[in-house]
Amino acid sequence: MVIAGGSIAAATTAQALRAHGFEGGITLLSDEIHAPYSRVPLSKGVLSGKETLDSAALPELGEDVAVRLGARVTELRPKEQRLVLVGGEHVPYDGLVIATGARPRRLAAPDQTGEYVVRTLEDATRLKGRIGTAESVLVVGGGVLGMEVASTCNELGLAVTVVDRDPPLRRLLGAWLADRVVESAVERGVRFVRAPEGVRLVGSPEVTGVDCGDRRLNADVVVSAVGDIANTDWLAGSGLLHGADLVVDERCRVAPDIVAAGDVTVTRAEDGTVRRSPHWTSAVLQGQAAARSLLDGDAAPVPRADPYYWTEQFGLDIKMSGDIPADTEPTVLAGDPRRGSGLLQWQDRGRPVAAVSMNHRVPVAKLKKLGARASVTA
Repeated sequence: MVIAGGSIAAATTAQALRAHGFEGGITLLSDEIHAPYSRVPLSKGVLSGKETLDSAALPELGEDVAVRLGARVTELRPKEQRLVLVGGEHVPYDGLVIATGARPRRLAAPDQTGEYVVRTLEDATRLKGRIGTAESVLVVGGGVLGMEVASTCNELGLAVTVVDRDPPLRRLLGAWLADRVVESAVERGVRFVRAPEGVRLVGSPEVTGVDCGDRRLNADVVVSAVGDIANTDWLAGSGLLHGADLVVDERCRVAPDIVAAGDVTVTRAEDGTVRRSPHWTSAVLQGQAAARSLLDGDAAPVPRADPYYWTEQFGLDIKMSGDIPADTEPTVLAGDPRRGSGLLQWQDRGRPVAAVSMNHRVPVAKLKKLGARASVTA
């Protein structure tokens, strides 16, 4: 078995292959210089300096998995069952796992420098060094990553501005919960600016700010957190892509003897639309499913949806289970969310669809029972 990629999805697949009895060779090809690690602490503990780089490391895969670092895959030849690496080396496979993840979407023009992103250990280290000498930071993007970066910078004493087309966090958290987080951020001095028409990075050659409509905002540091792009370029010519999308079925299969997992994948809904789920729990679930599919084919179990996410920002530790409705207020089951702590549940026509703990201790299993699992089993 050959695994292309060094992500949490890649590492999980390798572990699952062994756990389910595969005794053949496993080779993991990663284009990074670090052994597989989690990206979760990069925007928080690693960026703030509270955690070391080692804190992001995943458990070692063991001597029975050949991990090759700095091994970038440039081409897949399915008919020959082989990969081609930079430098021309060919790597044959019997079963292939595609787990090459994604890369940050960037806004800078080709001749501009100084745009920061947070995706890899190197990205976090580079940004950490820069904000250590800065007084102000401008974060473009009000999603979870952007808000976590903003929170860390605010905690370090920088003047923080967040710019986005839309109100922050609403896509994942819904309006009610997103507004609570924004209120907490504003109380800590964070400024929010809406830019419905988008932004343009300004400064030459060094980025110094953004133009957003008729306003120009300047800062010592500009961080882009505007989504990512699946790393599927190397699959051009393989016959596996639908446009630029790598579509997997319910068992994470792409083609005979080829599966995929993690941020590189999309799934297709019954109405034909495709959806990405670039979250840690999704990557783990897909990695486990991909391994079973390679080993058991049609007999492999179909993974059960288990939407579970978490974030820490602006003094709030938030754990979520299920899909929060966009414009519905929750039922407060415990605590007082107006004071920053509570256990919340959202319902749709009397059926629980999501639950959230906010600075409220609750077992994960109970949270899932109140949220995602309730909606899946109903």
